[in-house]
Amino acid sequence: MTTASSAASPPSLWVVAACFNEASGIRAFITAIEALGLAQQLLLIDDGSRDNTAAVIRAEIELRRESPQALPISLIELTRNFGKEAAMLAGLDQARGRCDAVVLIDADLQHPPELIPEMARHWQEGAEMVTAIRSAADQESTLKILSASGFYSLFNRLTDSVQLVDGAGDFRLLSQPVVRALTDMREGTRFSKALFPWTGFRSVDISYDRSQRNSGATTWNARRLFSYALDGIFSFSVLPLRIWIGVGMVISLISLVYALVLVISTLLHGIDVPGYASLIVAVLFLGGVQLIGIGILGEYIGRIFEESKRRPPYLVRRISASASRDRQGEA
Repeated sequence: MTTASSAASPPSLWVVAACFNEASGIRAFITAIEALGLAQQLLLIDDGSRDNTAAVIRAEIELRRESPQALPISLIELTRNFGKEAAMLAGLDQARGRCDAVVLIDADLQHPPELIPEMARHWQEGAEMVTAIRSAADQESTLKILSASGFYSLFNRLTDSVQLVDGAGDFRLLSQPVVRALTDMREGTRFSKALFPWTGFRSVDISYDRSQRNSGATTWNARRLFSYALDGIFSFSVLPLRIWIGVGMVISLISLVYALVLVISTLLHGIDVPGYASLIVAVLFLGGVQLIGIGILGEYIGRIFEESKRRPPYLVRRISASASRDRQGEA
């Protein structure tokens, strides 16, 4: 095992899940985690849900205060919807130094809790991180699968510092050293799918079949997925800027060659007045290229602007907890 734990207490495992509008299915998720009998703590982060998710979880916490043998549950309520990345960071911040390992999992039961015992086994055998890889036999649409695969391929081509595995998401077991490394990174625009492998800790990959959502509907529409993909690329690669240098050089070379052609043509045949169409095409083309270049530059400048403000990634309204079995340590 990668983390040292005292001889007096067995290795402790926390399960951490971000929740957003999961009121109709959160009890089923809690029951599934409790049935495993592995976790010492279930930590739920309510990411500004618009339904009564937080109230349902608080009711479960009250029930467990009357039953010391039940799985302890803690709830972190964020002041608004900060996004899944911030919610996961809030959970990792709370778990830092208080357990030996953390399992990050979705609360909609698309990540099968039945996989946690296998993840724990690999961790106990020495893995510093265990990554669940979604199998090819997925129930998502063909278009979504192809677009996701295309993103992974593009990201890996643009980035040298880290390579993503197609199908690897946030469903992972993280040993305490990994938790510390991830919480030490306080960047505002987080892309955890790449932050996990960037840390360099040894990972064991296991495959799983993703299930249908237990209830509710996903909030990840095409626009949000596209924005998240851009966050990943611009957070880990400056290659788009370098590519645009190459594009500018190629266009300049083509313009130079065309200028020479015009000079030679003028010397041989005199001034040719017609050419309005080609001129307009050239102006529009170069204008479009410039705007795209400014847009790419703006993406990086915008991220610098966001980071320079140094706002906290999330704000907590309150924390509720039933009886705890966690090991006290660094918060």
